[in-house]
Amino acid sequence: MRRCRSQANRAGLDFPPIARQVLSMRPTIPDTQTVEAVIVGAGMVGLTLAQALACAGIEVAVIDRTDPASFTDAAFDGRTSAVAAASARVLDGIGLWRDLAPRACPIDTIRVSDGDALMFLHFDHAEVGADPLGHILENRDIRGSLLEKAAASPRIAIYAPANIEVTTRDRGGATIALDDGRAIRARVILACDGRGSGYRRAAGIPAAEWRYDQSSFVCAIAHERPHGNIAHERFLPGGPFAILPLHDLEEPVAGPAGPLRHASSIVWSEGNNLVPAIRDFDDDSFTAELAQRIGGFLGDIALAGPRWVHPLGLSHAIRYIDQRLALVGDAAHAIHPIAGQGLNMGIRDVAALAEVIVDARRLGRDIGDPDILADYERWRRFDNMLLAVVTDNLTRLFSNDIAPVRVARDLGMGVVNATPAARRFSMRHAMGLVGDLPRLVRGEAL
Repeated sequence: MRRCRSQANRAGLDFPPIARQVLSMRPTIPDTQTVEAVIVGAGMVGLTLAQALACAGIEVAVIDRTDPASFTDAAFDGRTSAVAAASARVLDGIGLWRDLAPRACPIDTIRVSDGDALMFLHFDHAEVGADPLGHILENRDIRGSLLEKAAASPRIAIYAPANIEVTTRDRGGATIALDDGRAIRARVILACDGRGSGYRRAAGIPAAEWRYDQSSFVCAIAHERPHGNIAHERFLPGGPFAILPLHDLEEPVAGPAGPLRHASSIVWSEGNNLVPAIRDFDDDSFTAELAQRIGGFLGDIALAGPRWVHPLGLSHAIRYIDQRLALVGDAAHAIHPIAGQGLNMGIRDVAALAEVIVDARRLGRDIGDPDILADYERWRRFDNMLLAVVTDNLTRLFSNDIAPVRVARDLGMGVVNATPAARRFSMRHAMGLVGDLPRLVRGEAL
């Protein structure tokens, strides 16, 4: 597969020096810079989009109010992401997967169960091919590799930390003025500024959004027995409980009966009525609650790092575009983590948007033209809306303990598990390999 190759020398850089290198570039940036696209938000989706465009020869500027030096700090974000097979292809196509693969734990099997019910779903990657169903990566590893690529690219200029003071958008282009006096002129603004997107609000784009009566506890655990590259999704009355495989720890964690080296990530959704009490547990009490929900199949467990709690909600923009503006990733849509598809939706946005922009540029067209941005919206909006509806319905269906509902959903799981064609379709859909696929998802170069 062809990949974009940077000509810059990245040897000897670890994550914090890379972030400092990005910052040290700032004095060399002129007071007013003209680029083809400006990306607001240097998160995982924003930097992936910057790299995809840069690989195709498009100059971009990335703006973020956060210091990049904090992006790879373990205290910044303890979450992990499930990177579906389709997303891995995109990351490979922009030259990133080679760096990430050694840190990515494959998901060979997914087991879905409803409490202690006898019915379950068992997805084995061997039914659909040799590739894993996906991989689990720590978010800070993804951010670190993206920052490294950005620092090495001559086509990516990063303004961070930087605060946006004024944005103007008109028929001729867009200009962003920073509070330090610098300005950036571009043909289009690509807003990757998260679920509370300021650009979405400023453009007057409504969004269907609500909060679930749940929050999610996230942490890493060390355990006695290997996980076998199996991801578990358990539906409990308070919400879904996921056990996601990680690579073994370099430094073992002390356990009740000895050192623990095997590791998994926990995503525990719980009703908000119980969240304050669980949040205030000491580590021993919190670990005891985890052990009850996990069961004994991993043996002894212990916390392998800090724990975080995040409120859960859904949002979906009524439209994704405005004059010289496109919403990407969480700025356009955010869903419940029940299916682990949040980042994958954003990466598929990147693949589609990069393709329409690159194709338009090769034809000599204005990449901020409304027709170009409309192509992106038509391509991605239905798929994202469908997945938002499906995850919302699953959350509501399984986050209760009503007996008739439980019987019906367990029978449904049993039917799917007993039907090979349904299992294979479900797996391919979870892998992101169903539908009208962009070139990067098909394993082709932009």
